[in-house]
Order: sequence, then C-alpha cells, then structure tokens
Amino acid sequence: MKNYFSFNLTGRKLLPIWILFLVCFIAPYATLVISMQNIQPGNSLLYLFFPLVLLLIVIAFVIAFYIARLAIENVAFKDQSIVFHGKFSEFIGVVILGYFLSIITLGIYLAWFIRDLHRFFINNSSFDSQFLKFQGQGGKLFVILLLTIMLPVIILSVIMALFIIKNGAVAAEGMIIQQVVMLILMIPYMYFLYKWMVNIAYKNYIITWKTNAWNSCGKIALEMVLTVITAGIYAPMAMLRIYKYFTDRTTAVSPEGEFRFGYNIDQLNDFLFIWGQTLLMIITLGIYYPWALCKIGNRILGKTYFLKENIVSVVIM
Repeated sequence: MKNYFSFNLTGRKLLPIWILFLVCFIAPYATLVISMQNIQPGNSLLYLFFPLVLLLIVIAFVIAFYIARLAIENVAFKDQSIVFHGKFSEFIGVVILGYFLSIITLGIYLAWFIRDLHRFFINNSSFDSQFLKFQGQGGKLFVILLLTIMLPVIILSVIMALFIIKNGAVAAEGMIIQQVVMLILMIPYMYFLYKWMVNIAYKNYIITWKTNAWNSCGKIALEMVLTVITAGIYAPMAMLRIYKYFTDRTTAVSPEGEFRFGYNIDQLNDFLFIWGQTLLMIITLGIYYPWALCKIGNRILGKTYFLKENIVSVVIM
C-alpha cells in the first residue's frame, strides 16, 4: 500500500520571510555589487567589501534557518507532520563555528561544516515522537569534494593559467570547453553528494540510496545534455526525471524487510505546471516566488510515497 507525503506550507506563510530576504540580503548585495563596479583605489568601501559580504552571508544563513524550519514543519506523512526542535541559538553557533574553521583552514573544514548543518536539521526533526539521525561522515564528504570538485578545478585552473601565459588570452572556444568540463564535473558530484546525504536512521529503519554509479551518472548526464541543447526549456523535466530516479531508488531497511520510496510522475502535466509557476514568478519579478515554491513542493511531495510492502530486491539499474 502506498502512503503519500504532503507539503502544507502556503505562500502567505512564506511571504514575510521572503520579503525579509529581499530587503536584508538581495537589495544590499545588489547595491554592494553595483557600487564596487565604479570604486576607485583607496576608497574605504574597498576595504569593507569582504566584511560586508561575510555579513550578508550570515544574514542569508539566518533567513535560511527560518525558511528551513517552516519547510520541515509543513511536511506531513499519513496526516502527521514532522516536528522541528532545533533552536536558533544552536544553529547560529554551528554557523559561526563552521564559518570560522572553514576560513582558517582555507576551506578544508567546509565538508564538516556542511555535515554539521545537514545533521542539525535532520537530528532536530522528529516524526511520531521519534527523532531522525543523520549518519553521514564529514571525512567521506571531504573525499567527495576533493575528488569531484577541488582537484579537477585546481588542475583546470592551472591548465588555463598556463594557456594564458603562453597565448596571452583565452579564446571563446577555450571558455566553452571550460564550461563543458565544469558541467561534466557536476555529474559525479551530484551522484556522490546525494548518496552521502541519504544516510538516515529512524526507529529501526536505515534510509539509504541504492543504485549503480555508472547508470546514475549516465542518467544525470542525459538530463543535463537535454537541458543544455534545449537552452534550459527542458530543465523542469530534467529535475522531475532525476527526482523520480533518485526517489525510486531510496530504500528503508528494517528487521521487518526492505521498503522503498517512489514518485508518481505525470511528465507532461508536471512539466507544464512547473513552467507555469516559473513564468508567474518571472512576470511578478519574484513576488510570486513563495506561492510558486509552495505549490510546486505540494505537487511533488503529494505524489511521493513510501511503499509499505516487503520487496524481494531493489532496482539498481
């Protein structure tokens, strides 16, 4: 029997926080970027640029806390909502410590910072009076970031720098090749990051993602290529198909057996619905964003289910 999730957050509830984000982050950031374009050497604003950027990032984290709390508390399963117990004081402590350690370690601690943030939101969430527990390790995430992002970017940067030194400039073809390489790097990054993120214990269940790396990377690559060659028009469909692929291969294992999640995709109607919400957001210059986000979330989660049936094997292709 399929038991479906639901997402009960409304645009009206999200609107005040969205307005706060626009006023306290987007507007100051845009003003700062415009001001820096005409800045002259010696201007005091030049020395304040990085402190102001750091302050804006902290503000973004603060607002993200309240958006995440609203989102978590409005996810329901079998008419029972998830309860979030996290306190803002604890969250800001995680942010400040992680921020500081990431800076002084030149980004090395970033993997553990991400682990701490992910763990904060999951470990402080409960369903049916039972807490969830994130089991991912910072060291494993560091290896993922190192092999899929850091080392490839460093190698690519060195190659581009040597090319510039030798030829004086990078041709348009070189820039295109650089963008293509970055897109290729995103494929294994998305796969391993998602696999790392889905490692959660709940009651006697262990929730993980079971699939084959080559098949999954091939699926991601196909959707990315279709998005690029259609100039982004296919993007909502790519998102839906990747979401279904990931969700259908997410399992919960317990002593009673192995159960799975799934998503009932209606490709054409879901695609048109997301594009319709996106166009409304564009037409209203972002004002409609809270309603678009909530309606899309409700549509997707409303068709996401947990199949409470023992299954003999899990599809991995």
